[in-house]
Amino acid sequence: MDALDVMANLPQVVPYYQPIFSADEHGVVGYEVLGRFQTETGPVSLGPFFHDETIPEEFRIEVDDVITKKALDYFLSLADQTLLIFLNRDANLLMLDRGESFLQLLLSYAAKGLALGRIVLEINEQHFKGDVDQLSHLLTYLRTYGIKVAVDNIAEHSIHLERIGVLSPDILKIDLHELRKTSVHQAYQEIVHSISLLARKIGATLLYEDIETSFQLQYAWRHGGRYYQGYYLAKPAPEVVPRDLLKDLLRQECHRFIQQEKKKLETLYQISEQFQQRISALLGKYKKAANFNELISMLAAELDDVCFRIYVCDEDGFQQSGNMFKRGGRWELQPQYYMKNWSWRPYFLENIIRMRSRRRGILSDLYTDIETGETIRTYSYPIDERHYLFIDLSYSYLFEHDAHY
Repeated sequence: MDALDVMANLPQVVPYYQPIFSADEHGVVGYEVLGRFQTETGPVSLGPFFHDETIPEEFRIEVDDVITKKALDYFLSLADQTLLIFLNRDANLLMLDRGESFLQLLLSYAAKGLALGRIVLEINEQHFKGDVDQLSHLLTYLRTYGIKVAVDNIAEHSIHLERIGVLSPDILKIDLHELRKTSVHQAYQEIVHSISLLARKIGATLLYEDIETSFQLQYAWRHGGRYYQGYYLAKPAPEVVPRDLLKDLLRQECHRFIQQEKKKLETLYQISEQFQQRISALLGKYKKAANFNELISMLAAELDDVCFRIYVCDEDGFQQSGNMFKRGGRWELQPQYYMKNWSWRPYFLENIIRMRSRRRGILSDLYTDIETGETIRTYSYPIDERHYLFIDLSYSYLFEHDAHY
């Protein structure tokens, strides 16, 4: 796209609006404003124009302002004055005058009746080249006017999560294009999980974008998404859509998601109950074992169909046995793990207290095993007041019993 053509034909620069749907209301909660350039063959995205750093800064700022003014004029003309308005801005350009021109533009519309609490400033932090603390100060200042902040595309560039914490945005946007691949590496899902934990810590809302299938929508719902956006729901258009456009569809989808999630949780509960009874019986059977190494050796023979590692720890996380580890279909004792400490693992001590107080075993969430790289769950069980049995379940067992997701 030729920048001079754009600058010479600013009346052909127009905003398009992509709806954002909410999980709690199942309706449209707001719109992302996107730039388009009208040509004889149809509208063309201005994304490449804004991302091209060879184009003069003042050109990109002027076109951004044209889009923003046309969009805000349109939103002021609507009967619904509660919709959120997501405005994209390049953080580097924003910081040229510390956001002053952007703020003055918004204040001019506040004088016309626009509530600035409806504005969501959307930035892509990964492209920012300046001082993140200075950017943070600007965003904090803009928030005093009620303006919200969204950080875009963070799952793809999770290395900057610590900087996201400094900016403390109101909304975190996660792009789900990775889920369109035939296989998604477990690491990606761990990144999304980390982002969801970060969002909870800083009080941010998760918005999942680029949703193009029902599977992606379900993934977003399952991973804490309050807001959804993508072609599966609605494409960008020159006008807004009815707020309840997809209310029936989203309610049906949500009902299906709930039923599937309840079925999954019931499956996990049943597996946990089966292990509770099975391990209790086996510990009674082998209560005369001379030591913990002998105990886990006996248990390995009994649990050969479900697990690949067994060991015993005390209440402080110090291993009181070696590992019984299944390699190539054969069990072997690994004595070098004796007295290794695992209290540093997330939730380890919390689960110890839960087991001790409830006198029941616990089935863990899915996670990636450090040594094997396999996706597993661990079943842990209180042997007595001070010692706890840990059984790492194999992925093949989890898959066979629908406990692998």
